[in-house]
Amino acid sequence: MPEENKVEVQKKNWLDKFLDWLERVCNKLPDSIILFIYLFFIMVVLGCILGLLGVQAENPATGAVVKVLNPISTDGLRYFVGNMVSNFTGFAPLGLVITMSLAIGLCEEGGLITSLLNDKLRNVAPSILPYVIAFVGTCGNIASDTAMVVIPPIAAVLYLGAGKNPLVGIINGYAGAQAGFSANLMIAGTDSLLQGVTNTNLKSFLEGTSAAGYQVDVTCNWFFMIASTFLCGAVIGAVCEFIVEKRFGKYNPPEELKDELPQLREVTAKEKKGLRVAGIAVLVYLAIIVALFFLGPLGKEVSIPEGKTAADVMAANAKVKAIFGNQKYLYTTEFVGSVLLKNLIPVLFLLFVVAGLAYAFTAGTFKKSKDVSKAMTHQMQLMGSYVAFCFFAGQFTGMFNYTKLGTCMAIAGARGLKAAGFTGFGLIVAVILMTGIINLFVPSGSAKWTILAPVFVPMLMLLNYHPGFIQLIYRLGDSPTNAFTPLSPYLWVQLSLIHRKYDPDAGIGTLASGLFPIGIILQIAWIIFLAIWMLIGLNIGPGVGVHLPAELAAALGL
Repeated sequence: MPEENKVEVQKKNWLDKFLDWLERVCNKLPDSIILFIYLFFIMVVLGCILGLLGVQAENPATGAVVKVLNPISTDGLRYFVGNMVSNFTGFAPLGLVITMSLAIGLCEEGGLITSLLNDKLRNVAPSILPYVIAFVGTCGNIASDTAMVVIPPIAAVLYLGAGKNPLVGIINGYAGAQAGFSANLMIAGTDSLLQGVTNTNLKSFLEGTSAAGYQVDVTCNWFFMIASTFLCGAVIGAVCEFIVEKRFGKYNPPEELKDELPQLREVTAKEKKGLRVAGIAVLVYLAIIVALFFLGPLGKEVSIPEGKTAADVMAANAKVKAIFGNQKYLYTTEFVGSVLLKNLIPVLFLLFVVAGLAYAFTAGTFKKSKDVSKAMTHQMQLMGSYVAFCFFAGQFTGMFNYTKLGTCMAIAGARGLKAAGFTGFGLIVAVILMTGIINLFVPSGSAKWTILAPVFVPMLMLLNYHPGFIQLIYRLGDSPTNAFTPLSPYLWVQLSLIHRKYDPDAGIGTLASGLFPIGIILQIAWIIFLAIWMLIGLNIGPGVGVHLPAELAAALGL
């Protein structure tokens, strides 16, 4: 954190001293590009040593033996040479960040964001702003990774408009989207993804028993996750207000950035007209999206079972609205698994473009098509350092996946936990903490659950825990450490945003010192919240409690 942004105090408590130390240590790390080059070579050396030693583990998901592969072997070198370009172009955050940066940048260059702030949001009470941002960030995971790109920059502008430090706004929005990733008011794609893995393991574990065919529903964690959304909003907002804001203090923008920061002022008549037209354009666009969803093209594609016709399926499914002449697929209005939910990025991209263009041409900030091109080009000029980062991060991620180091690490952690002999609530806490530690090195939630579920599901079911509850405690460990794992590329996206907009001298330690207490305190609060929930005896989802239903327990001889 820059010296001019620090709050001078006479005496610092232990937390302040620890965060100071954490910030100093992290800020001594090299910049993101050089750091990932170092990590690449460290991983190559480690993979070479473990590969030559023949380190391996049995994947409980498949029963196959997973060996650490030597990246310096003939096969490893062939993989590296053959996949260098695809590791870069296939690096998931690259396309997402650039796509959404184009759309949000268009709104920013055209003046929509500044005018919206001045007209609608400058009177938001500063005291409730941290909680609003944290809550919206948590709910934002309905858009998956898109929330980590969209919400932090908007949060920074809102903080700045409220007279607060925009760096804290970025930390708040990012923590909500990352640390609160599992919680939501709605059923999201994460629920469907994890439920599928859980049911796959239930099928193999219960095969041959009287409970064969038992499955958990996509809503098995819904009640708890609805309540957790408010918990995340409250905890993240409170930590930002009472710890992070006090630590960062008043924002003093560098001289070279002062003229580029949005200024609070009265909105002109032309700008108000632009906002009205943009609002109407957004409503029309959303109406079209809703219509396409209910008519079919953006609904859920459903394969017609072999030996059946579309008419057979339509007769059995009253929700089908249209087939559009496709003999292979029909469409339903189910949200989970729909084309709309799976493709929110282009939908959101067009939403921002429609709003931005409608405002800019009405308000007069854009006068011809060339202005649109110039705005997008300017945004891409600002993305140069991020594109370079993605190249090296993509090489590290690709080779790390090739060596199987992460898979072996996750399997070893799960096996170690199983052998530790924990029981009762201590075992539940151990599962949560183990998942959180693994999450620092293997950020992909679905990949971890695929590896861990074959161990955790049978082990905990034999201790009379419901499979939906087992999935839940995994999710509680999978979220909070997302906020500060350095292997998440979205953490570096936030640092790039800070450098471009607010503080060119900030380091990764600036972010770490704000995000670390959020992740740790949220993890503790979530465990306490779970304990209270269990003591009260509430269901975690429709018909899903903590323990196995009687028929399932009987099938397992419990």
